[in-house]
Amino acid sequence: MWRTGTIEARLAVISATLLAYALPAAAQDGADALKRPTVSRSAAPSSNSTVNLINLLVKQGVLTEEQATGLVKQAEDEAYIARQATRDAAAKAEGAEKKASTAADAVSPPGTKRVTYVPEIVKQQLREDIKREVMAKAEQENWASPGKYPEWAQRIRFYGDLRTRYEGDFFPRGNAIGWFPNFNAINTGNPFDVSDITNPNPYPTYNVDQNRNRARFRARLGMEADLFDGFSAGFRIGSGDSNSPVSFNQTLGGSGGNFSKYAVWIDRAFIKYSLRNDLTLQAGRFDNPFFNATDLVYHRDLGFDGFAFQARYDVTPDFTPFVVAGAFPTFNTALDAGSNFSKLPSQDKWMFGAQIGANFRPVPEVELTVGAAYYDFRNVQGRLASCTVVTSADTCPTDLTRPSFAQKGNTYMALRSINPTAFNNFGTEFLYQYFGLASRFQEAVATARLDLGHFHPVHIVLDGEYVRNVGWNRDDVARRMFALNSTLPAGNGFIPLGPTAGCTGTPCRPDIYTGGNQGWLTRLTVGHRQMKELWDWNAFVGYKYLESDAVIDAFADSDFGLGGTNLKGYFVGGSLALGPNVWTSLRWMSANQIAGAPYAVDIVQLDLNAKF
Repeated sequence: MWRTGTIEARLAVISATLLAYALPAAAQDGADALKRPTVSRSAAPSSNSTVNLINLLVKQGVLTEEQATGLVKQAEDEAYIARQATRDAAAKAEGAEKKASTAADAVSPPGTKRVTYVPEIVKQQLREDIKREVMAKAEQENWASPGKYPEWAQRIRFYGDLRTRYEGDFFPRGNAIGWFPNFNAINTGNPFDVSDITNPNPYPTYNVDQNRNRARFRARLGMEADLFDGFSAGFRIGSGDSNSPVSFNQTLGGSGGNFSKYAVWIDRAFIKYSLRNDLTLQAGRFDNPFFNATDLVYHRDLGFDGFAFQARYDVTPDFTPFVVAGAFPTFNTALDAGSNFSKLPSQDKWMFGAQIGANFRPVPEVELTVGAAYYDFRNVQGRLASCTVVTSADTCPTDLTRPSFAQKGNTYMALRSINPTAFNNFGTEFLYQYFGLASRFQEAVATARLDLGHFHPVHIVLDGEYVRNVGWNRDDVARRMFALNSTLPAGNGFIPLGPTAGCTGTPCRPDIYTGGNQGWLTRLTVGHRQMKELWDWNAFVGYKYLESDAVIDAFADSDFGLGGTNLKGYFVGGSLALGPNVWTSLRWMSANQIAGAPYAVDIVQLDLNAKF
């Protein structure tokens, strides 16, 4: 390898080398010691061709010996002068080379080699090295390309999207008004007094009969930065009415109205390591690492907190198996959880998930991706505990087993077995209650996507997903649901804690549990896979069936049926690109409750989307 020091030293070496090549290769020494030849008719042949020629002319009588002697002397004198000039030039070249070598030594790092002969290929390499060094310095200092980002900024990528939406929510006649408690409002606020049945509307409920029209938007802005050797980091912020994990929608005129400003939430924050896209490790809050063809189990925008591992291997160009695994905290006990006097024990909740799958491409136009997953939710099931409650501010040991966020559809159980005391009139008043999930959740999921690209860029895509909560037990859920019916005073069990076949008496109370643990979704999409260019389009139609306790309703789709589980129905829609990365979409969803009191809702959504 040709090694040199700075650019200046390289130029000095090249100059000295070229100067040496411009002079004769060697100088003859000892010119004074040469014996000057004499000219004679009988002289023997001389090694000097000029003297031989002169002698020949003398023999032929062309020149006299005196004339020949003068010519030989003149030639030898001129040769002597030429030799002296050559010797002086060589000495000067040697001195210049030594000076250049000394200068190169002074600035060259250890290990630098100097050569006298520079082949053409080395000269070319020198020119390329010098050019690269100059350009690298120019780019680093940003003086070669004014306006170009510096190197550190080129490793950062910003991205985002914006969506504006009109949404209409239409409720048909016949919905059971007052039969759909808002357990999220109860569990995230003060506990509910189940003894207060004199209030015409004693507990918060969901709207099931009044139509709504809403203008909404969703805005997200993210950043990803390449660090070094496969490491990267990411960050994203987003809009939203609340810190709901499944919705970025902000209703215009909401959050106080009167053109009030809207909140911004941290939605992604992670560090990732990738090895040639074959191995990925993530930590923080990141996108769903599992392959889900639909949003049957997890909402499409749901972020995962925790740690995830993804690996894939190309067995052949047409067959790539993959595996995904991770640990995700869904709730962490606050350091000061509990009353001012006593703190509650930890009730941390985790989800552990694993998935295996593969991508097949039997022919270039067909792609099939399948996956099988298992999600084990730990410590999410509610637990009943005996405790004494005097005011709504009092706490009980199992209060933290209640969900910190919920939509609707799951079956609930009471968490407090309140001791009768004089403070609650021996169990007839001030029965402040929280509610938790009655079922365990261990979800087995099969998912698949078939992409037919025979008419590329138009594709035919068939998605399907099936889920079964193998941790669910009908008898156990029913027992937990009705656990307090025999201990509470008559009428205190009026809150419908889960899907039921109906109600008896006034007020209503549950009598039969009819919930389930399975769900499935299928969807057909025809058109372009992404809206990138003008007039790109797609259309889709699908059907969804999701029983009450098949999945945790907090993580399910927030649009279909206005969110949650215990829903079935169809959906249809399509999208049309208005230009590069700008498109409009229209969707209609019709949902009905599967078990329990009557509930139905039709929803229309008209969106204008932009991506950058």
